[in-house]
Amino acid sequence: MQPPVDGPHMLLQRSAVFYRQKHLLAIEGLQPPEIGQLLDLADSYVLLNRSGKTQRDLLRGRTLINLFFEDSTRTRTSFELAGKRLGADVINMGVSSSSVNKGETLIDTAATLNAMHCDLLVVRHDQSGAPNLLAQIVDAAVINAGDGTHEHPTQALLDALTIKRRKGRIAGLIVAICGDIAHSRVARSNIHLLTTMGCQVRVVGPPTLIPAEVADLGVTVFHDMAAGLAGADVVMMLRLQRERMTRGQIPSAREYFRFYGLDQEKLAYAKPDAIVMHPGPMNRGVEIDSAVADDPVRSVIKEQVEMGVAVRMAVLDMLSRGNRRNEP
Repeated sequence: MQPPVDGPHMLLQRSAVFYRQKHLLAIEGLQPPEIGQLLDLADSYVLLNRSGKTQRDLLRGRTLINLFFEDSTRTRTSFELAGKRLGADVINMGVSSSSVNKGETLIDTAATLNAMHCDLLVVRHDQSGAPNLLAQIVDAAVINAGDGTHEHPTQALLDALTIKRRKGRIAGLIVAICGDIAHSRVARSNIHLLTTMGCQVRVVGPPTLIPAEVADLGVTVFHDMAAGLAGADVVMMLRLQRERMTRGQIPSAREYFRFYGLDQEKLAYAKPDAIVMHPGPMNRGVEIDSAVADDPVRSVIKEQVEMGVAVRMAVLDMLSRGNRRNEP
């Protein structure tokens, strides 16, 4: 009789716990052992989810609140699914149905959440630093689900997990992040994570969409797709965030696609086995061609969605374990 396959519980019990922070507010500042442990735990949840098994007792009796001040489909849904698969009581609070629209401040909202005895709080906000402010006020463990143009840590973790599973490693890979770097919290979180884990990171885009200070983060800047993609192992495309742009940053969507949209011709500059990523939602024909986005061999965009659930399960698991370690 074969022994049962180890699940996330056994994986973490047998390994040292490197991630000892109460919250997940940013990738910046995390060390390789912390990132590595989150990725290893998430990887075990991929296997568990594919097996059809769940850990529904892990967060039983715990309350997870998704507090989203910006619209979201993938992130909010995957956090909801992750919480339910772990057995948490999940409450979704959209800003349209909250008292914020009636003039309530973020601090007032925090006081209300404390009164509800929330254990885990997932926050998306259009202002950079909002999750950090809430983390200083609420008793719950706070997870940043994207704040302004600052960071989106779980997106970077799921991207890293996708890369690791496809490439077998992260260190030493050449990753080209292309498009609207200036307004992208996804780009910032990925830059911090990938450089920390030993990748060579390039950013590629028009000068108007690449902030001058980005080179200080240890990346190489390119304004030409052919040069930026040459020899790349991973090509990560970003959405044009028109809602955050000012006039004149791009001439037109058609011109942008001509120079910076990923099609088969531009992808040919990357390595033959390079993978293509996109955090979604995609603007087909603007930053990526449909033939590339739907390529069954090169595109891992659907895998990113699957990895998102596993990563968010791992984050909820890890943060709840930290809280349990502090319980009497």
